[in-house]
Amino acid sequence: MSEPTTAAHEPPSPSRPPRKSGSSPRWIAPVALVIAVIAAAAAGWAVLRPAPKPPAAPAPSLSGDPKASACDAYRTVTSAVQLQTHADGGTEVQGVAANARLAMSGGATYLLAHLSPATPADLAGAIRDFATGLQDISMNALAGVANSDPTQAERLRNAEAVNSRLADLCK
Repeated sequence: MSEPTTAAHEPPSPSRPPRKSGSSPRWIAPVALVIAVIAAAAAGWAVLRPAPKPPAAPAPSLSGDPKASACDAYRTVTSAVQLQTHADGGTEVQGVAANARLAMSGGATYLLAHLSPATPADLAGAIRDFATGLQDISMNALAGVANSDPTQAERLRNAEAVNSRLADLCK
């Protein structure tokens, strides 16, 4: 027969403290399980709920005095075109020219977007004429037509005449 072992009677090793049976709380496992279930439910809800809708961008306001709105748009465009077409070119002539074309093209779109059906007919007609002129000038300039070209020069003169008429209408 084999000799009985004395391991059951040996003192506990110094690196491992003795464990008392029955001293660990039995409630830890169920509480951890409940917390895990709640966390999983919250994660599932967060994943499955519909995303909040972003606020809609405000529409341009066409309320108020239609003439004032159209004239404000005209002043903004005139200022942009004036600033960009008369900028000091220096060595960046192409950049100045591109900004001028952008001011004319964007300005035409801006003017048309700020027209209201209630804008006085003479003002609305002049704004449409000016916007069309700016678009024609800018697109032809982008296509490489020089300001000295007779047709482009005529477009520029016409735009300047409509610009003067608009300045009078918006006084």
